[in-house]
Amino acid sequence: MLDLLPNLRAFAFSLTNDPTRVDDMVQDTFLRAWANIDHFERGSNLGAWLFTILRHAFYTEHRKRRHEVEDPTGVHAARLKVPPEQEAALATSELRLALAHLPRSHREALLLVGGEGLTYEEVAMLQGVAVGTIKSRVNRARLQLAELLQMKSRHEIGPDEVMQAAMQEPMTLFL
Repeated sequence: MLDLLPNLRAFAFSLTNDPTRVDDMVQDTFLRAWANIDHFERGSNLGAWLFTILRHAFYTEHRKRRHEVEDPTGVHAARLKVPPEQEAALATSELRLALAHLPRSHREALLLVGGEGLTYEEVAMLQGVAVGTIKSRVNRARLQLAELLQMKSRHEIGPDEVMQAAMQEPMTLFL
């Protein structure tokens, strides 16, 4: 196997044209050959077998790299930030539980105004009460939800401060 090393290096260089990858490819070829030595048929051409392993490894790596994006500065990765999904699922679950604790009339008013986007007037007509009553119910429902969800105020909704900070673009400390 070691006698074929210069020829394998030359073949790897012809495939990659990158001297830094040549040694890695040849080493990987030897590791694969050693791990699968039981598949080698005695009496067949060892060189052809090793060159085939090297070529297949190169094409496999090439197929994998075809889907990768070079991003040495991290600009592309920075655009891919998304908040973790489990936070939203937990928040939704907590909101459903809190909504279940509200009086039915308050819950309906809040969901129709806040969730469905209906105006106070439309909700008042649907429920057959005065507009002021709907405004009061929605306000009380928001206050109760804030208390049930342990929020500082009824306006605190969405990702917390830590998550918002994590989603911000990184700040440059030194210019």
